[in-house]
Amino acid sequence: MGEGKAGDRLHVEAERIGRHRREGEILEVLTGAAGVHYRVRWDDGHESTFFPSAGSVKIVEATKAGKEVGA
Repeated sequence: MGEGKAGDRLHVEAERIGRHRREGEILEVLTGAAGVHYRVRWDDGHESTFFPSAGSVKIVEATKAGKEVGA
């Protein structure tokens, strides 16, 4: 998985049966001792800091035209 940037979309697969996939927009890329993480506005309107784990996240690159292309 490559790093995302502000404006890109996150698609996070459910880690448990019965849960739904979460999607949101990256608002800010943060770095620190814990590595790269993101401030995300989720499609339900909530915002949180998200620390991606291997295999659970797809970053969808936002283009200048407002269309998305797979990253």
